[in-house]
Amino acid sequence: MMTIPLFLRTLARVAVMSAVMVTWAAAQTEGCEPVAERAGRGFGCFITARQELGALPRDSALYWHIDAFPTQALAEAARVPRSTVVRSLDRIWLFTIAEAGWRPATGKRIALAGPLPLVEADSFAAVYMEGVFQPGMRSPVHRHAGVEAWYTLEGEQCLETPEGILVQRAEGPGVMVRGGLPMMLTGTGTAVRRSLVLILQDATKPRSMLATDWAPKGACRP
Repeated sequence: MMTIPLFLRTLARVAVMSAVMVTWAAAQTEGCEPVAERAGRGFGCFITARQELGALPRDSALYWHIDAFPTQALAEAARVPRSTVVRSLDRIWLFTIAEAGWRPATGKRIALAGPLPLVEADSFAAVYMEGVFQPGMRSPVHRHAGVEAWYTLEGEQCLETPEGILVQRAEGPGVMVRGGLPMMLTGTGTAVRRSLVLILQDATKPRSMLATDWAPKGACRP
């Protein structure tokens, strides 16, 4: 017969295990959702825009141009065919897929990420997102049908792939993971991480897929 003290110790162990499981679950993000469905949530990954680009040139390298504008009207006036105006993380942005030397007529240049490795596809879509993670938050292990690139405005993030880790700190160089490579993203450092995100993908395929053929080693530590 189980004694009372042993019974209580068993309950305590179960409670601790349950708490750990709840904490782990709370630290996981689910798939990115449209920003219109954010429903007041402060943390997670949210899709801010998608632009159908059609066929992309293969004879020149393409980059993600990130420019900030004081008003949406000014950003709209600076658009070119592969530009998208996005309101994200309390600012107005002009995101453009173009050659390295392209510049908008106005606006403030914030960053340039690339060259972007393209997958084989007849048509492309640019999906833009914002990521807001507390330290310790993790994405599911997943992959995309095209390159994913990040520019972090605040905080720090760490990406683990089968090829190693990539750490990006606020206002540091953009980082990229090529299409098809499995990954897990972790919010690291001591502050909330806020990042702009691009997936330049095969327009005919799903944006994101869970990756069950690889398990991260936990190299990215909060």
